[in-house]
Amino acid sequence: MCGVPLRVDATMLLLALVVSALYASLARRQLDLGYLGGWLVGLGFVLSLLGSVLLHELGHALTARRFGIGVRGITLELLGGYTEMDRDAPSPRVDLLVSLAGPAVSALLAAAAVAATVALPAGTLAHQLAFQLAASNVVVAVFNSLPGLPLDGGRALRAAVWALTRDRHRGTEVAGWVGRAVAVATVALVLLLTLGRAVAPVALPLMLLVAVTLWRGAGQSIRMARIGRRLPLVDLARLARPMFGVPSGTPLAEAQRRRAETATPDAALAVVDAAGRPVALVDPARAAAVPPQRRPWVAVDAVCRGLDTLPALPVGADGDRVLETVRTHPGAQYVVTAGEDVVGVLHIADLAQLLEPKRKTNT
Repeated sequence: MCGVPLRVDATMLLLALVVSALYASLARRQLDLGYLGGWLVGLGFVLSLLGSVLLHELGHALTARRFGIGVRGITLELLGGYTEMDRDAPSPRVDLLVSLAGPAVSALLAAAAVAATVALPAGTLAHQLAFQLAASNVVVAVFNSLPGLPLDGGRALRAAVWALTRDRHRGTEVAGWVGRAVAVATVALVLLLTLGRAVAPVALPLMLLVAVTLWRGAGQSIRMARIGRRLPLVDLARLARPMFGVPSGTPLAEAQRRRAETATPDAALAVVDAAGRPVALVDPARAAAVPPQRRPWVAVDAVCRGLDTLPALPVGADGDRVLETVRTHPGAQYVVTAGEDVVGVLHIADLAQLLEPKRKTNT
């Protein structure tokens, strides 16, 4: 839509099913409809709600484009949806405007639905649909404006803290912790409403799932803020492992033995051609999967990947570029180059250990 790719997550289908069931029951009671009629009305309401959520996300996407930020796509999911951008906002002001664009669209939709509710005759299907659309858009606008990541209000809070402290990562971490508080408050409120019979019991699991999603999203934001602080430490010249080359056809056990006897036993195993140039890298996971008793009979060629199939990073790449490459091309090894020469191999475990020293990783 508007040139922005759209994806619907499975969790959105769960939300649509629950909302359809709840609204179908409401429609049958208030409009005296049959079972099938209630479900058709419920489905129509869900489609209208999905359209509102999509317009909310388009508000983010088009505003981001206005400031030169590329948009990779929109995903509709449990919390409503999210817009994936190809880079962060360049300033607190842009971050604030992009974050508030979605709730602003929802507020405008709510105002239009309220006007339609007032204009339409009470007790009619059109009146009921307009009222529910007004209420749902108000809820979307207000809930998304709460000041905690991953909600839009959390992004606005991040922008404010960023502007005050000149530290984007501090803003992200503060908004992440507030997001966790919002998740806990959501659980408490849902339990109170359920005990007071203000919310149907069938909605309880869904609302708890929303709270869990909020908690996890906030935790991911905190984690990314901490990683961001350590990105300037990324120096591929020091972080990349050297390569230890062996000729094609060398048994895996023999290649590992030769490497272990060098001064760099953690070097990346490479297969070299007759001129001594590396042409392939041994995949550590595939090599580890070969039983020790078979390694004397398995050639390194059987557990390697060609250098041309691995993502490459220039030795002078900064932390942001390295992280973006890892996100775009997930893998265990990355070739580090200087011009046309391969000068080392970046292992994802080494990068993870640098960026998250307290997090357990598999080496």
